[in-house]
Amino acid sequence: MIEIREDDLSDDDVRALLALHLNGMHANSPPGHVFALDLSGLRSAEVTVWTAWVDGALAGIGALKDLGDGTGELKSMRTHPDHLRKGVAAALLEHAIAAAQARKYRRVSIETGTGEAFEPALALYRKRGFGHGEPFGGYAHTEFNQLLHLAL
Repeated sequence: MIEIREDDLSDDDVRALLALHLNGMHANSPPGHVFALDLSGLRSAEVTVWTAWVDGALAGIGALKDLGDGTGELKSMRTHPDHLRKGVAAALLEHAIAAAQARKYRRVSIETGTGEAFEPALALYRKRGFGHGEPFGGYAHTEFNQLLHLAL
């Protein structure tokens, strides 16, 4: 059973998973194309962070940023390596979408990369109904990034 809870990012395991996420984004993205939020960015007032736990162990992290225009952006979606392909990412995604619906957002979006490292996440987003769309939140189309949207 996956337990999802709002998180204040104070737990060492959560911080380690966030560091793993940021390192992975930098390792798999060209310079200047990483827009992942660091600890201080995730602690800003417009961002809600959730962690997923399985039997007391950290299984994943995800966040939703309020863009202030009736839309939200998914941020820092990462499954712990010990919990890959066990439904953690899908559970976090559904939780974030439900939160966005409760907030009456009209859309949830995500900016992500291109390449093998991003394919599992892209497959999940596509399966859930996200489609390619126009730039949002200050992003621009590049050869590397992908801008996906889900209408709510």
